[in-house]
Amino acid sequence: MRLFTPQYSKQTDEELMSALGKGDKRAFNEIYDRYSQPLFGYFMKLLARDHGKCEDLVHDLFAKIIRKPDYFDTTRSFKTWVYSVASNMCKNEYKRMAVRKNVKSDMEPAQFLKSSSDTLKTVQEKEFGAALQEVLVKMDEKHQSVFRLRHFEGFSMKEIAEELSINEGTVKSRLFYATKTLAASLKAFNPIYH
Repeated sequence: MRLFTPQYSKQTDEELMSALGKGDKRAFNEIYDRYSQPLFGYFMKLLARDHGKCEDLVHDLFAKIIRKPDYFDTTRSFKTWVYSVASNMCKNEYKRMAVRKNVKSDMEPAQFLKSSSDTLKTVQEKEFGAALQEVLVKMDEKHQSVFRLRHFEGFSMKEIAEELSINEGTVKSRLFYATKTLAASLKAFNPIYH
């Protein structure tokens, strides 16, 4: 009987999600083992290293996956999809944080001015982060995944080539294209253009 037990560690993310869609909870455990730590790191980078909040977001994201596995289209890349979902969760969190900051306005004037300049810087950084994610999500998958692996996951060119089964020249070409596209789309954030 053991011969027919699926070897989850050898299945692709997409195969695991397909199995999860059919009610196989062990497939979920494998997805969780693969992605919980990388996603936690991703949230930590984008949400000012707020440990508790990042743990909550990882929990919420996996709760969505287990409740509604059919949201994921198994003909696409799971990795790209799950990071897009994580990105949208960060955008929603930025909006909630901005609303909360606006509510706290009963400070001393000097403290308020310092807080306002800090808040402006934080908002600008977060606006840039949100705009970057928005442009990335619209980019085609092959360029998006190379950019994310390089700049969000810290992969080397060689590691990206291995991960995506392409040569390093293709990685460099895709990364150049993605960077050029992002630079053009995010001109508003470049001080040269002000």
